[in-house]
Amino acid sequence: MTYYTLVQLIGSLIRFYSFLVLVYCLMTWFPLRPGGLADDIRTVLDRVCGPYLNIFRRLLPPMGGIDFSPVLAIIALQLIGNLLIRILAGIL
Repeated sequence: MTYYTLVQLIGSLIRFYSFLVLVYCLMTWFPLRPGGLADDIRTVLDRVCGPYLNIFRRLLPPMGGIDFSPVLAIIALQLIGNLLIRILAGIL
């Protein structure tokens, strides 16, 4: 696997997970019918994104009813991705 391919893979995974976090956050804004397809999708996204977001919810509790932890989580994800790419650049 070449350096460029590895960088693309890391970037794609980070963008995909960031997208999942964003979709999960948007889905929490709307009431969904229990047992419906959208509710099932939100449940899966909660299982995938929830543990990661809970890390940041402990650091930054909701203020005024608004949860800013997804913003912090996506920023941290981007920073981790950039750090991984820089580490790989030094190794390869």
